[in-house]
Amino acid sequence: MSRFFRAADDTDTESESEEEELLTSDEEEEEEVPQQVAKSKPTGMARFLRTGSGDEDSSSSSSEEEESDEDDDDEKGSETSDDEKTVVKSARDKRVEEMEACGKASDNALKVGDWNSVGNEFDKLGRLVERQKNLQEPVPTLFIRQLVNLDKSIANAAAKDKDSKKKMNAAAARALATLKQKVKRALKDNEEDVKAFNEDPNAFESMYQAAVAALAPAVKPIKVVKPPPEEGEEENDTFTTVGKAGKVYNFTATSVMKNLAAVHESRGRKNTDRVENITILQKLLEVAETPYSRISVLLALIAARFDYNTAVTAYMPVEMWLSTQKNVDELITVVASNPDYVVQEVVTVEYDPLEERTPQTENGPVLIRGSIISSLDRLDEEFTKSLQNIDPHGTEYVDRLKHSMGLYKTICCAQLYFVSKNHSDAIARAIMRRVEQIYSKPDAVVQALENGAVPALADLKLSATIPTLASCDSTKNLVHTLCVKLYNTDNSFLRTRAILCHIYHYAFHNEFYTARDMLFMSRLGDSIYNADVGTQVLYNRAVVQLGLCAFRIGLIKEAHSALHDIFATQRVKELLAQGMHQQKYGSTMSPEQERAERARQLPFHLHVNTELLEAAFLVSSMLVEIPLLASIDNEEAKRKAVSKPFRRLLDFADRQVFTGPPESTRDHIMQASKALQDGQWEKARDLILGIKIWSLMPEEKSVKEMLGRRIQEEGLRTYLFTNSAYYTTLSIPLLAATFSLPQKAVTSIISRMIWSDELSASLDYVPSTFDGAVSGEKLPVVIFHRVELTRLQQLAQTLSDKVNTLVENNEKALDAKLGGSDGARGGPWADGEKRVGGAGEGEGGRRERPSRGGRGGRGGSAGRGARFAQGLGNRMDGASTRRAQ
Repeated sequence: MSRFFRAADDTDTESESEEEELLTSDEEEEEEVPQQVAKSKPTGMARFLRTGSGDEDSSSSSSEEEESDEDDDDEKGSETSDDEKTVVKSARDKRVEEMEACGKASDNALKVGDWNSVGNEFDKLGRLVERQKNLQEPVPTLFIRQLVNLDKSIANAAAKDKDSKKKMNAAAARALATLKQKVKRALKDNEEDVKAFNEDPNAFESMYQAAVAALAPAVKPIKVVKPPPEEGEEENDTFTTVGKAGKVYNFTATSVMKNLAAVHESRGRKNTDRVENITILQKLLEVAETPYSRISVLLALIAARFDYNTAVTAYMPVEMWLSTQKNVDELITVVASNPDYVVQEVVTVEYDPLEERTPQTENGPVLIRGSIISSLDRLDEEFTKSLQNIDPHGTEYVDRLKHSMGLYKTICCAQLYFVSKNHSDAIARAIMRRVEQIYSKPDAVVQALENGAVPALADLKLSATIPTLASCDSTKNLVHTLCVKLYNTDNSFLRTRAILCHIYHYAFHNEFYTARDMLFMSRLGDSIYNADVGTQVLYNRAVVQLGLCAFRIGLIKEAHSALHDIFATQRVKELLAQGMHQQKYGSTMSPEQERAERARQLPFHLHVNTELLEAAFLVSSMLVEIPLLASIDNEEAKRKAVSKPFRRLLDFADRQVFTGPPESTRDHIMQASKALQDGQWEKARDLILGIKIWSLMPEEKSVKEMLGRRIQEEGLRTYLFTNSAYYTTLSIPLLAATFSLPQKAVTSIISRMIWSDELSASLDYVPSTFDGAVSGEKLPVVIFHRVELTRLQQLAQTLSDKVNTLVENNEKALDAKLGGSDGARGGPWADGEKRVGGAGEGEGGRRERPSRGGRGGRGGSAGRGARFAQGLGNRMDGASTRRAQ
C-alpha cells in the first residue's frame, strides 16, 4: 500500500507549522495595512487586484506568494491624508526589523550579564533565521555578526568567571552553559558564512545585498489572465484559475493530462499545498470526458486526499473521508462500466502519462497503474482510526458509526468488481474486510448492512455474483460461505484471521461445540505465538467469546477453563486491545511503543464488556472452587487452588473484619461464595441473581434460571463434602427438600460423585424410623464409608503426590528443551488432520513453551487458550475411558 500512498516527510510538516506560527503576526499586520490604504485614492488596476485577493494571500503559505507581495509592497505605498503617510513594508523588512530588535535586546542584556535573557533573544533570532532559510532567502549579515559577537562574549565571560574569586550564581552559570552549546551548534551550521564574515565583513555584506536584490525580479505578482480560445470555440470573457506564483491552470478537456502531470510532480515536495492539489484535481474531474482521463484523475484524487493528513496518529477529517469514499465508489463504477480499462498494481508496459490511451491505440485492454484494493484498505483503516480518536460516549461517535453502512457498500461493490476480473488476491483481501465488518455484529445490524449494499450491487450491472444475505438465508451461512472462500487461498495470514472470526461468530451465536471443534482442529494454540499482535488479539477475543458462550449455555467448567488464562495475567483489557498497559513503578514506555499500543486499540463498539466477563469468570470460579475446597482435607492441598485470582479475592474477603452490604459485582460474588461455603444456598442464589450486569446478556432469563439451578446443585455437593465426616447416613428426600431439588436430581448428583471417586459412599434403601411412617416403608439414603488411614498410609500418599509433581516438572523441562509440537510449523489445518482432543494429542500432552509474543508477554498470554483446549480434550478422553470400563 505504501507504493500508492506516499506521505510527505515529517520534517516538512514541522517546518510548515513553525512557518505558520512565525508568520501569523506578519500576515495579520499585512492584512490591516491594505484596509487603510483602500481608503485613499486607488492608484491602478494592480492595486485593485492585490487588495481584492486578500483572502487568498492570507490563507496561502507558500514562499512565492509572500515574496511577490513583498516586492509589490516595496515599490508602492499610499497616502491616507495630506499630513499622514502610511508606508507598506514587506514581510522581509519586518523580519529584518525583528532581527535587529533581538540583536539590540541581546546587547543590552549582555551589558548587565543577564545570560537568561540573552539565551531567549538568541532562540528568537534563530527561529527568524530558520524561517529565512525555509523561504530560500540568504542568511542576514546581522545574524552572523551577532553570532560572532556572542561567541567572543561567552569566551570572555567564562575566562572572567574562572579568574574571579566570586563565582556567578548557579542560574546564571546554567544559562551561560546552555547558551554556549547553542552558539557552538549555530557556528557549526553556519561555518562557511562565519568564515567569510571574519575574512571581510564588508564583502560579506555586499554579497548579502546582492543576493537580496537578485530575489526581487525573480518573483512576479499574481495576475489573472484570460486563456486563449481553443480551436472551434468562441472567445469568451471568462477568467482562468491562477495558482501560486502566478501559475495558470487552464481546465479544459484537452489539458487534463498535462495538468495532472503537474500535480504528480508537486506531490511530496516541500511546502506543497495539498488543499490546492485536491482543488485542482476536483476541477480536472469535472472536465474529464474520456474513461482513461477520469480513471487517472480519480486515482490521483484519492491518493491526494489520503496524503492530506501526514500525521501518524491523527485521523482524516470526516468530510474528507466521505468525499474519498464517494471517489472510490465512482472509480469502481467507471471501471465496471468500461471493462476495457483495467486498474492493476503491476503494469509491465511503459506508457506516457501525458498521452490519452484507448483500447484502439493499445490494441487491447488499457492497463492503468493503480490499486483499488489499497484504496479500500486505507479507507477502512482511516475509518477505524477515526473511531479510535472520537469520544465513544458522545453523539459524534454514533454519527460516525453510521458511515459504516457506506463503507460496507463500497467493500461489497469492490468484491463484485474483483470477482468479475478474477483478481484472486484482491478478492481475498476484500472478503477479509467484509468478514471483519460483520463477524461480531448482531443479525439485525448485519441485515441492515446487507440491505444497504444490494442496490449498489445492482447498479454495477456485472455478470458476476457474490454471496449475500439473501442468497445465504442467514448470517451464519453468510459468514461460513465467506470464510470458506478464504480457507482456499494461499495467504496463511488471511486463513488464520478468517478461522478466528469464524470461531468468534459461532460462539457469538451460542454454537459452542462447533466453535470448540474448529479451535481444536485448527491447532492455533501452538502457532499463535508466531503471529502478529493483531492476530493474537483476535485469538484472545475468540477464546473469551467461547468462554462466554459456554457460560450462557450452562457449561461452567468449560467457561472457567476458557476464561482462566486471560484473567490469570491481570491484563484483560490489554490482551483484548481495549486499554493501555498499566506501567509499573520505575518502568517507562517509549513514544514509539505508546503510539503502536494506541494504534492497535479496538473501537469502542467492538469491545467485549469486561465487567460482564469478570462476572462470568468469578461465578464460574465460585461454582468450581467452593465444592473443591470443601472436599480437601489438608492445608497443603488447599493451597493448590484451581483459580488463583478467585482464591486471592476470597482470602481477602475472609480477612475483612466487617463486611457491609455488597456494592460492586465482586462484593456480590464474594459474599455469595462465603454463603455457599456455609450451606446458605438461598442467600448465595439471591446475591448472584441480584447482580445487574446480567441484563447485558441476550438471554437474561435463561441465564438466571441456569445460575439458580447450578447454585442449588453445587450447594448440595458442598454440603455433602463438608458434612460427610459427621454422618453415617443421609436421607435423600431430606436433601431434596433442603435444596429444593427433585429426588431424581439429588440421586443423579450423588451417583456422579460416587462414580468419580469424589465421595466414598453408596446408595441404599433403609426402613423408615420416623414417627408416622408406614410399616415396612423404605427410604433412599446415602451411606458414607470412612476409611481411617494409618500413619504409614498417610506418609505414603504424601510421598506419592510429591513424586507425581516431580515427574510432571521433569516432563515439562524436557519438552521445553526439545522444542514445541509440530503444529507450530503451520497454520490452520497444517497437516490436514482433523483431530479433536486438543493440541499435542497423541504426543504425551501439550508441550509448554516460553512466551515469545509481544511486549509484556502478550503472545504467551494469547497462546494460553491451548491449555483450555487440552483440558476439554483430556476430560473427553477420560470420559470415554470410564465408559469403556
